[in-house]
Amino acid sequence: MSHTVYFRLYEELNDYLPEEKRKRTFSLSLKGPTTVEEAICLLGVPPKEVDLVLVNGESAPFNHVTRDADRVSVYPIFESLDVSTVTRLRDKSLLAIKLARESNNRSTKKQTLERRKRNGPKKDR
Repeated sequence: MSHTVYFRLYEELNDYLPEEKRKRTFSLSLKGPTTVEEAICLLGVPPKEVDLVLVNGESAPFNHVTRDADRVSVYPIFESLDVSTVTRLRDKSLLAIKLARESNNRSTKKQTLERRKRNGPKKDR
């Protein structure tokens, strides 16, 4: 059975949408039971870019099955707002994961620079 769901994507997630759907609510017709994650993928948005989903104003997990007339708001990674207490998408916030990766990359670069200082410049062999 088909149903219509109303989506609104925020900030940089709009880059995945055609111009006429950016920064506004638009409808998506779905056939049969469809999870929030499946619908987001149908829109061309990678789920790894999504930090928070609200369905009818309430936080919802990716496996939430949409119903006719649901209003779905999709938010990207929050840079300065901790949504870990309201999000149901993953155990750890995407910002925390991103910061951990960046920290690890900085540590690796620092170690490489220190090793080069100790060993001197590479010589052609």
